[in-house]
Amino acid sequence: MEGFLATPVGQLALTVAQAMALLVPLLIGVAYLTWAERKVLAAMQMRKGPNVVGPFGLLQPFADALKMLMKETIIPAGASRVLFILAPMITFMLAMLAWAVIPVNDGWAIADINVGILYLFAISSLGVYGIIIAGWASNSKYAFLGALRSAAQMVSYEVSMGFVIVTVLMCVGSLNLSEIVRAQENLWFIVPLFPMFVIMFISALAETNRAPFDLPEGESELVAGFFVEYSSMSFALFFLGEYANMILMSALITILFLGGWYGPFGLFPALGPLWFAFKICLCLFVFIWVRATFPRYRYDQLMRLGWKVFLPFSLVWLVITAAALKLFGWLPA
Repeated sequence: MEGFLATPVGQLALTVAQAMALLVPLLIGVAYLTWAERKVLAAMQMRKGPNVVGPFGLLQPFADALKMLMKETIIPAGASRVLFILAPMITFMLAMLAWAVIPVNDGWAIADINVGILYLFAISSLGVYGIIIAGWASNSKYAFLGALRSAAQMVSYEVSMGFVIVTVLMCVGSLNLSEIVRAQENLWFIVPLFPMFVIMFISALAETNRAPFDLPEGESELVAGFFVEYSSMSFALFFLGEYANMILMSALITILFLGGWYGPFGLFPALGPLWFAFKICLCLFVFIWVRATFPRYRYDQLMRLGWKVFLPFSLVWLVITAAALKLFGWLPA
């Protein structure tokens, strides 16, 4: 068996097996995140939520998937057909590809590369292309304006997210995601870098177009935004991509600030993957909680928050962190 794994075919088979071991639970998690969101929102609004299809409504995600599969895919007459179909595929595939470098436990990563954080940043930046292509290919002014809104929003908040990530990298001295987690074995970065954690979380909401920053969807002016012309499985791919990105951002926040697979105070170190999953679920719960609580921002308020508040504050905190590390001799070797 070891001899087979040493061959190129064996290496390929191992990589495929690792990818499936990660992607299958991820896809199931995406499906049940939609169920969890509806249940949490229902509980906060004194409703029942899904409770008909299966016990406690647990089969509702599969019923929704079957409904989407059975619907007709409608392509507008003036749309660019190839790009129209390609756009949701790009969005969904990028959301899956980003997980290649996520370490679920010590040594549990498909590709434990030394520039993992740059890979993640590049993949998240490429997500803009799927949205722009969808808005342009739809041949609809509503879709195009929604795409421009979403692209401007994502680009704006990626700048402050970049400063947050650089601050963490200065404390670690490595771009490797596993090394970032190992550096938090004794102290999670949420403690010394709490303001940056807040900026990162709010920027993640904007990056994933979640409430209160779901500006691409404006019922009064843009209807459903960049995917207003989509239906059936092409719409479902955008939907799944959004929820997969929510899980990805929660995983990134867990790695950067919440100690990754480490339990609090070193409790139960053997349960690394469970601690990692629990922290992701906790972040996702706050994502849903925010949606149920806060009203939607105006677009000018969204841009002002990103460029006039988060950007200068994160830059100042970056300089303060660098000065403190230099002053106290805490710069990593």
